Amino acid sequence: MKKLFLNSTINFIKKNNSNITDIQLEEVEYGLESIYLTITKMIIIFSLAAILNIFKEVIILTVFYNIIRCTAFGLHATKSIYCLTSSLIMFIGGVYICNYINFNFYVKLILCIICLICIFKYAPADTYKRPIIKAAKRKKYKIITFISASIFTILILAYNTNILSNYLLVGMIYSVIMIHPLVYKIFKLPYANYKNYNLGLSN
Repeated sequence: MKKLFLNSTINFIKKNNSNITDIQLEEVEYGLESIYLTITKMIIIFSLAAILNIFKEVIILTVFYNIIRCTAFGLHATKSIYCLTSSLIMFIGGVYICNYINFNFYVKLILCIICLICIFKYAPADTYKRPIIKAAKRKKYKIITFISASIFTILILAYNTNILSNYLLVGMIYSVIMIHPLVYKIFKLPYANYKNYNLGLSN
């Protein structure tokens, strides 16, 4: 189904955009594949969440995670089945962590500080398919991500006893896991891919 969707869409674009280059087509195909995988993955996850009666909670955790993720970026699974499996564990399992594990104020404070340090040091983290070559872009994404994480930290600590504080914390922790070089190493994926490109393009 995925190949049929991608091939038919790419062929349609080729026919209607004669000036499009092969590099542009590759970028479009990558984007379409990401959209397709995201939609199908979300359908499965949200369907299971609805069956387990935790649909709203999964939505909340997904939103909080993606607020950081959209500028911190981070690794992507090499196969869709790995992505689906890890997402199910993260979002379905994460809801139960948030609901049934009590984090006291000082634990949250320590975890938030660790997350802020990791974000300052490692965000944004690119992939070999989508390296962030320009230094200006990396700096912009780092600043935005750090500001977002700082706001998360303030809310987490200010509303320590509220269950949403747990969701904010777990969402931020997940996003930090995705950008950490140790996780890239565990999954045998290349890290800091922008360094493989001409340094003259980095400004």
